[in-house]
Amino acid sequence: MQDTRALALTFEVSGLPPVKTEALSIFAAGHRQATRVRTLLQAALTAAQRTGWTPLPGPIEVDLVLRCPPGHRTADASTLLGGVCAVLQDKKRVSSIGLTHLGVLVDVALYADDRQIRRLSYHEEPAEDFSYQVRVAAVPTGV
Repeated sequence: MQDTRALALTFEVSGLPPVKTEALSIFAAGHRQATRVRTLLQAALTAAQRTGWTPLPGPIEVDLVLRCPPGHRTADASTLLGGVCAVLQDKKRVSSIGLTHLGVLVDVALYADDRQIRRLSYHEEPAEDFSYQVRVAAVPTGV
């Protein structure tokens, strides 16, 4: 039987990505990144449902393209990538903080764990308004 699962998922999100800058989990109820976390989760859910995406079990790559007005980036690349990657992995491992406030979004995961990441890419493009594009893809075995 042939495996027909999608091996790459790309989607757009309006606004700014969540940033990971502190020890407090960005999933904690009332965290200052809560709106950005929910926006990213909803965009990932919509894209996954549209394509039939299932979380990737093996090595992956994550690409982030930030679109922003020139000179108005609000965080450095590592905190932007850290926030996006934290949100898109399986959240069951952080369940000790309580995630019921996320509702059905708690189950949104494009891959199991950050340890699967073999390649990260970050790029900025000038734009009038903030938005970003996320791409998660399987990396061929042996890379």
